[in-house]
Amino acid sequence: MEPTHLFELVIAMFLAIIALQYAAHRLGLPPSVALLTGGALLAFVPGLPAISVDPELVLVIFLPPLLMDGAWSIALARLRRHMIGIASLAVGAVLFTCAVVAVVAHLLFPSLPWAACAALGAIVAPPDAVSARAVLERVRLPRRLQILLEGESLLNDASGLVLFRFAVAAAATGAFSAGEAVGSFFVLALGGAIVGIVVGAAWVKLIRHLGDDYLIIAATVLLGWVSYLLGEQLHVSGVIATVTTGLIASWHQHTVFSAATRMRGTSFWAVMIFLMEAAVFTLIGLSLRDVVERGGGLTIVIAKMGLPMLAILVTLVVARFAWVFASDLVIRFCAALGLTRAQPLGVGGATVLSWAGVRGVVTLALALSLPEGFAGRDFILATAFAVILGTVLVQGTTLGRMIAWARLAPETERARLTMSQAEAAMAQAQFGTVQNLAYDAEGKLIHPQLLERYQRRATAIVDYAERTEHYIPVLHAHFDVVLEAVATGRRELIRLHRAGEIDDETLRELERDLDLEELSAISAKA
Repeated sequence: MEPTHLFELVIAMFLAIIALQYAAHRLGLPPSVALLTGGALLAFVPGLPAISVDPELVLVIFLPPLLMDGAWSIALARLRRHMIGIASLAVGAVLFTCAVVAVVAHLLFPSLPWAACAALGAIVAPPDAVSARAVLERVRLPRRLQILLEGESLLNDASGLVLFRFAVAAAATGAFSAGEAVGSFFVLALGGAIVGIVVGAAWVKLIRHLGDDYLIIAATVLLGWVSYLLGEQLHVSGVIATVTTGLIASWHQHTVFSAATRMRGTSFWAVMIFLMEAAVFTLIGLSLRDVVERGGGLTIVIAKMGLPMLAILVTLVVARFAWVFASDLVIRFCAALGLTRAQPLGVGGATVLSWAGVRGVVTLALALSLPEGFAGRDFILATAFAVILGTVLVQGTTLGRMIAWARLAPETERARLTMSQAEAAMAQAQFGTVQNLAYDAEGKLIHPQLLERYQRRATAIVDYAERTEHYIPVLHAHFDVVLEAVATGRRELIRLHRAGEIDDETLRELERDLDLEELSAISAKA
């Protein structure tokens, strides 16, 4: 395909993404479902060239920024608190699922080598970070379940990748050592963490010296790729390196970013991540054509492989349920003996956690990266795609109903201060600073209006924190008036510009002030 035609195809794909996202919004569907099915339908449009996805390129382009985004937004305190549970899912559940799938695959196809069965298990075992985010964005979960799923999706790719590489190597050499595999995993993970720490620390130092918003945003956007590629070049886990770097950047961004950098960077990053996530699901759908053609056509694929693929999909779901419920029983037993303060999830929580294991881009990329001539390659490819379709279309669309059925218990994990109390503490600290600076060296008051304003504000916010429910209706009405006033000011500003009474520079400066006032009012109202 000529480069110009390839670029045209990319633009067409992004236009299709906008249309599919809009359709999903109008129809009340999860966007991942609309994008996946839309891409699959587009793959068979007559005249459209076949899309050949380079798996290594897909991982390098999409995985680092999406992992960075997950690490950037995750709650670090809760991540530390639930690290044992996350490790159980990200390592233990992946190993267990891989083993169970390998056994079932070997029972279905006794002629398939154990190494090929293990490769299939490694491909389909880890739930996907992108798919998990797409599902979790549309549902409300208790914080503990949310952090378990987010943390698992960030770390389990490393487990899956290590298992996959060992399975492929075992298929090529005919030798496999479980002890070597475990040791290699810990070396790769530790090396990846060290690379992530080094890159993250270097980023913090760099950001403090750049001094330009656009340079800072550009350096931050490239951060995930730098960490991932460096980790892979040093033959350690690029996934762990990227996640570690993202956690360090997330911790320090509150102190090294200015307000303007944060606003501009957040807007740019949100659009970029939206396009990347959407492109991933569309590419998965578009790759269906290649998978079907390799199998000899859709009818032949379903006739020959339909039942085995369904069996693997069911095995995946059952294995995850078995691991999660067994882990919950262990927690319940340890809590009864006084060995842990952790509380079991209960039947409802364990069911939701089990049902949320959605597969996506990593599963597809690993399957496509299998070398030509690999035993059972066509079956593994078709099964990988069936697993992605099944988990996204079935589990992704029904997770909301599963949460409603589970009737999960209210949150017991509470912060010591509410948002209103934290705001009151912040306002009192600000008033203290203004009070100290409102007088000159001789004790004369030089900022009376500023002092009065901050004192009035601190008093009002403390009162609001103590009687929040009383003030909410009044504040909503107050900020509704502010928003109407902003809208009126915006209309007048545009009228003045259209009439030629102000120039473009004045328009932009005053419009920016109105934008900030509007955002502040919307934030305060919320």
